Amino acid sequence: KGNGMIGNIYSMGLALQALEATRKFYAPRNWDCAQAFSVVYSHDYHQPMAIAQVLPALVGKSYLDAASVNCAASTSMCPPCPSPLPEDLITVHYSIINKLQGKHFTFTTSVQVPDGSTLLNVLQMAEAEEPDIFSFQTEPTSWGPMVVSIHGLAANPDDRTYWQFLSGGNALQEGVGTYKPENREHIRAVFSTY
Repeated sequence: KGNGMIGNIYSMGLALQALEATRKFYAPRNWDCAQAFSVVYSHDYHQPMAIAQVLPALVGKSYLDAASVNCAASTSMCPPCPSPLPEDLITVHYSIINKLQGKHFTFTTSVQVPDGSTLLNVLQMAEAEEPDIFSFQTEPTSWGPMVVSIHGLAANPDDRTYWQFLSGGNALQEGVGTYKPENREHIRAVFSTY
């Protein structure tokens, strides 16, 4: 993509490894990786799978080089943990929308969560405030929790349905366990097909 993103933030690690490992096959021009690496540097990775895929590229290696990496690192290299600061609250607007199956619905709420909270925290707060409307279920994946049901409406691979999360009309590039909404951001969960 024009901004340096290769696929999405989850595919960046493997894409960078592949492109770096095959650099000599890009004739007659070299692959310019600076823009792609700037996307990686500006992202705050939290999921172990994403970190495991992007870390080799950041040190100029690929999984093929894993056997030659020296893992004897000193614990003194780790910075001390910062002391917690008082939490500022942000307001996040959250909508759930189904215009696809069964009885259609649209519900919207506004919740307050500590600044820096994940989208999962927003969903949990909405459910705590109005459990009959904003109930949801997740399933664990190697990339973090995946929302599989909202308001009793479950995603179904046979029907090719899923819950898509959007902000400003754009699909989120991170999962609910890592995406951190901004103050007054409007997140929509839309029951969709693929």
